[in-house]
This record gives sequence, structure tokens and C-alpha cells, in this order.
Amino acid sequence: MSASRRANVILLSLALPALIVLLMLGSWQVKRLQWKEALIARIEARINAEPQPLEAIDDLYRNGGDIDYRPVKFSGRYDHSRERHYLATWKGESGFQVHTPMALDAGDYIFVNRGFVPYDRKEPATREAGQPADKVMVEGLARTASEEKPSFIVPDNDPQKNIFYWKDIDAMASSAGLSAEQVREYYVDAGPQENEGGLPVGGVTRIDLPNSHLQYAITWYGLALALVGVLLVWFLRRDEETGE
Repeated sequence: MSASRRANVILLSLALPALIVLLMLGSWQVKRLQWKEALIARIEARINAEPQPLEAIDDLYRNGGDIDYRPVKFSGRYDHSRERHYLATWKGESGFQVHTPMALDAGDYIFVNRGFVPYDRKEPATREAGQPADKVMVEGLARTASEEKPSFIVPDNDPQKNIFYWKDIDAMASSAGLSAEQVREYYVDAGPQENEGGLPVGGVTRIDLPNSHLQYAITWYGLALALVGVLLVWFLRRDEETGE
């Protein structure tokens, strides 16, 4: 085999696997794009649906259904003495999301993310006007709690200081003096209804699902096309040089 043909074989043996990988990556991103678009459409339809009673969400959760972002409406009394604080930001300001256990008529509890308070308003005594003692109606979105720390870069929760970096409902309940059996495993983000005194600021649910899969697919397919172009130029020039 001539040196020219040997070079062509070596080039093809390297380029073809790379081309296959690039096409596979592009196709995978197309599938991810279809999945993400369906997910976004499903969430949009869900959050605009009529609120369901808490019992309906309970039934769905017990049967393994997806409760995330489902509108819910129920009533109870907040136990403000047990509120837990999740470190967060809101519109560029650092502070906490206030998660307060709500006592229900059946005697059990559900944590309600009442909304955001600035860092210097963490203590309930600084916002007493927004701490209703009477029974109240809550309308918001059911949310699935994290089962484990989402990433190693996320700090460990600090129940002793009542500062949580990820939403561990069991740890929140335990640090508030409640047993796991008393508290639902999911929680509810309260809607934008204004609290007296302006705090907490409700309606802090973030539905921001990045969707860059089309851009990634174009990138991978573009690289594949560029590789094909490089190969064509290579072989055309080799043919001209060798006269084959």
C-alpha cells in the first residue's frame, strides 16, 4: 500500500468514529429538546389549572403520581413558633424563604413556603404583622421535596441555627419538634397573596427551565458537517497531488 493510501486509511479510521459520535450527540440533544418542550408545556398547563383540595394531592402522592407544580387550596393555622428558614435570594436580595408548618383539621401538618424575607428580617419578631394567628386559606403550588442534597457543593443544613441550604422536610420537621409521621413529605409554595405588613413576600416559585438543547444540537451537527467538509477537502487535494 502506498504512503498516500496509508495516510487516507489512517485519517478515515480516526475521522469516522468522531463523525459517528458527533451525530449521536446531535441526535441525543434533539431527543432532549423534545422532552424539555413537552415538560415545559406540561408545567404551563398544570400551573394554570384550577386549584385542587389537599386531599386530592394527597391521594395522587400516595399513588406515586407527580404532584409538582399542581395548584392546591386548603386552610389551617400556622405554627409560627416552628418556622424554618431556607437561604435564598429574591430579585437580587439575599434572605430566607420562610417555611412554616400549618396545622390542619386532622391534627397533622404540612410545611408552607410562605415566601421571602430579607436577611435582617429572619426573626419572626421583626415582622409580627405578617404572622396571622387565625385560621387562613392558602392557595399555592404543591412541590416535591428533595430526597438528598442536590450537589456536593451545597452546604450541609444547619438545623441548630435554623438555616437550611436544601429542602429536607424530615430535618425541618425534626428541628421544629415534629415527627416525620406528623408532617407531609411534600410542601406547598404559597401564591402571591399579599401578607399583612408585606412580609413574607409570597409567590416565589421559580419555574425557569433552561432549554438550550436546540443550540447544542446545531453545534454538534455543525461540527459533524465541518468534519465532513474537512475530509472532502483532504481527499480532493490528495487526488490532485497524486493524480489518482
